Amino acid sequence: MPLQYHLELDKQNTLKLRQLQKDLPAFCASFFRGIDQVTSSRTKIAYAYDLKVFFQFLLEEKKLRSDIYDFEARDLDRLSLVDLEEYMEFLKYRTKKKTGKEGQIEEVEVLNHNKSIKRKISSLKSFFGYLYKTEQIKENKTALLSLPKLSQEEIVRMDQGEVAQFLDQVESGEDLSKKEKLYHEKNQVRDLAMMQLMLGTGIRVSECVGLNCSDVDFQNNAIRIHRKGGKEVSIYFSDEVEQGLRAYMEERKSKIPAAGHENALFLSLQNKRMSVRTVELMVKKYAQKVTPLKHITPHKLRSSYGTNLYQETGDIYLVADVLGHSDVNTTKKHYAALEEERRRSVRNLVRLRKEEGE
Repeated sequence: MPLQYHLELDKQNTLKLRQLQKDLPAFCASFFRGIDQVTSSRTKIAYAYDLKVFFQFLLEEKKLRSDIYDFEARDLDRLSLVDLEEYMEFLKYRTKKKTGKEGQIEEVEVLNHNKSIKRKISSLKSFFGYLYKTEQIKENKTALLSLPKLSQEEIVRMDQGEVAQFLDQVESGEDLSKKEKLYHEKNQVRDLAMMQLMLGTGIRVSECVGLNCSDVDFQNNAIRIHRKGGKEVSIYFSDEVEQGLRAYMEERKSKIPAAGHENALFLSLQNKRMSVRTVELMVKKYAQKVTPLKHITPHKLRSSYGTNLYQETGDIYLVADVLGHSDVNTTKKHYAALEEERRRSVRNLVRLRKEEGE
């Protein structure tokens, strides 16, 4: 019996992590074992990539060892704060080797912004923190490093008018190219059901493509999804979303899924489970016809839903719960501008003195 999507994804990530660890010093394995129960497989993969960049810096720029596999934990005690600050400077602009189409090794320029640098330094802080806690190093010098300051990014989302236009475009496909219209004719019912579901529930794109047919409950108008960390929750959808889902599931009955994809709700033209990348391209294709100046991604559909829900309810805790945020401060950060707008709108509701005659 095939594994559930989130379990299969976790399995693939675990196998990928094992391959990535082969390019790291042996002592790094203890770090990944130590964080195994509290860190997602996807995050561990990001750590592995970040640590490889760090050890390549020590190898090529600091000449601490002649081979990356020769590094030991005690080598990190030889680093000074200045060395770590130089690493931060190195991250801003560097070159990396890449295998070209014909097998030749090419050097590719990499320019990192503060957001990427912050993630890599955060990874390093977690790594050093674990080694210090387990007494593999004598001092955690990364604790003295200051993370880059990030500028406040504008929250991009579609307003209600744009959401309506977007769904009209998905349904009609009138502004698509001739080639795109050929695919639209085959996928229109599926695409509309997916876009309505994501815009009507705020689920993540990975949660959407991970749905099985058995996860849809029309009796309660709910879907069962697996949140980050594997938590299983029910999310409720509207009558409008129900109509789109019913239409697609009726069409789905005529499809013959590829082996191993029998349970998948949303199928590609190859009758396999849809991939996250395919949905990203789908959203981009339709959104460019409606909001060409906004970079709309599946995550922006989620933000659009969160905005609409907050505007309708004014309940930030409800929004946090529905979106699956473990910390309401994450939700507040995303919708701070809306909260400010709401506070401003009630400025005259409390009267200190009543006008004469009131």
